[in-house]
Amino acid sequence: MDDCLFCKIAAGEIPARKIYEDDQVVAFLDIQPVSRGHLLVIPKEHSESVVEMPIEQLPHVFGAVQRLGRAVERALGAQGFNIVVNKGAAAGQVIFHTHVHVIPRSDGDGLKAWPKLEVTDEQLDQFATDISEALQ
Repeated sequence: MDDCLFCKIAAGEIPARKIYEDDQVVAFLDIQPVSRGHLLVIPKEHSESVVEMPIEQLPHVFGAVQRLGRAVERALGAQGFNIVVNKGAAAGQVIFHTHVHVIPRSDGDGLKAWPKLEVTDEQLDQFATDISEALQ
């Protein structure tokens, strides 16, 4: 994609603080991090989101995510990390090229988890039914 920021980073046309690169993925520091060492892992081949990405790429991309998550823990003394994939603008996706956030975490880092939704057992049953049926 000619106008895709992440495609340009993957091609080396725009500078980035690359941490890892192989023939299929590039990982670089997020320029608007939510924690020290916040990384983005992207496939070099353009796809708009994780659901459009060829399924054959998933193992390689998430293998890199796993390796990089371990590295940020060791390098930064993080006690864990979040793996976040936003799909669509409503979910917070801003760059429409598949990317996975690796966000190092430590106790007391100030980052908050998602708020909890109050639901009934009946609502949970309906969600389960609706989602299961959508798989057909």
